[in-house]
Amino acid sequence: MIKDNKHYAGNCDHATSYYAVSANSKSVRDALIGEHETDVCVVGGGYSGLSSALHLTEKGHAVTLIEGARIGWGASGRNGGQIVNGLNATLGVIEKRYGEQFASFVGSLVQEGGQIIRGNIKKYNIQCDLKEGNLFAAYTQKHLRELEAKQQLWRSHGMDGHVMLSKDEMGHYIGSDVYCGGMIDKTGGHIHPLNLALGEANAIEANGGKIFEMTRMESMEKQGQDIIVTTDNGTIRCKKLVICGNAYLGKVIPKLTSRVMPVSTQIITTKPLGEDLTKDILPTDICVEDVRYILDYFRLTADKRLLFGGGTVYGGSNPKNVMNKLRPNMEKVFPQLKGIEIDYAWSGNFALSFSRVPQMGKLDNNIFFAHGYSGHGITSSHLFGRILSEAIDNDTKRFDEFAKVPWIPFPGGRALRVPYSVAGSWWYGLRDTLGL
Repeated sequence: MIKDNKHYAGNCDHATSYYAVSANSKSVRDALIGEHETDVCVVGGGYSGLSSALHLTEKGHAVTLIEGARIGWGASGRNGGQIVNGLNATLGVIEKRYGEQFASFVGSLVQEGGQIIRGNIKKYNIQCDLKEGNLFAAYTQKHLRELEAKQQLWRSHGMDGHVMLSKDEMGHYIGSDVYCGGMIDKTGGHIHPLNLALGEANAIEANGGKIFEMTRMESMEKQGQDIIVTTDNGTIRCKKLVICGNAYLGKVIPKLTSRVMPVSTQIITTKPLGEDLTKDILPTDICVEDVRYILDYFRLTADKRLLFGGGTVYGGSNPKNVMNKLRPNMEKVFPQLKGIEIDYAWSGNFALSFSRVPQMGKLDNNIFFAHGYSGHGITSSHLFGRILSEAIDNDTKRFDEFAKVPWIPFPGGRALRVPYSVAGSWWYGLRDTLGL
């Protein structure tokens, strides 16, 4: 048993972010105390765990979800809110690395996560400011060629919702001169991520599932065919266990610790900009991300703020001043916002896998896990939650496809994964700067 008296989430409150302040609910669920039993125990109150639990309750399973802090406390409640289709690793990279058959399999489902999100929003009337469309912005002609290749590749997999834009056409969507063109994905979009998570948690409970917050998993052990999950102040006996701790799982499951590396990204949010200024910078209310290795991403909130994110810190530490780190990037894209007041600034971790392909598998015949979305977790975590629920319901076809993909360890192991990744990001960042 591994115990750590210092809680990873501090006092367990949500990060001081725009999302936390504008959350639909600020109520706190009870912590688990004493002995409990359930069919399926889900560990982690982010999108992977929520999606798994929601699909399982819809299938009629008895489900108990435990979260060490609050629902959406980690990346699921702090991210940029962009519904971006696909995995971090492109379909082209996946085909080269794992073969045409697996690439075709992935190509058949990369838009499914966004469909699941929209389905949940509609079915459960989740108020999370859904807007349609996202835009990939190119700084260089090389970036444009990459986007054109992506358009053709996705079209070959039956996806035809991408439209290339010239520099002049970009002006219809972004009030900035820094880009030479781009590509719209009509099937993308953006949401208030914490409100989506909270709405999905409510849906789980409406379907009969149980959720306990401030309930940190400390260990697990097999007892016959059952699993005993020990928490801070209680136990859960279950038939099947789903581990969805991702970047905040820590050392609770040693076999999973070295598979991913926590990486922090940062976000700032301006004061409300008013109608005229928002029409100037993002006239169609589309969300945007550029296509550099270390990218910027931004969008408007429901109350007309600019939410601007970017940057990475390998190892998951927080920069000393998020606002000072991101403001120059924001003002480079939008000089008209120079000196604008910043109301919120925060940081949070996602889990990076070395291959940039999420990992899914089993630790035992009834212990499942999924993690490592590498910064593309909004859609893929919802998809993986559905696939986990299928496997638990004895339909393992899609689960097996992902489970058999070999995971690649970070060169040098845990000791060298941070310096190795920093060196790699420096190299690719230099290539972006030089247009190589």
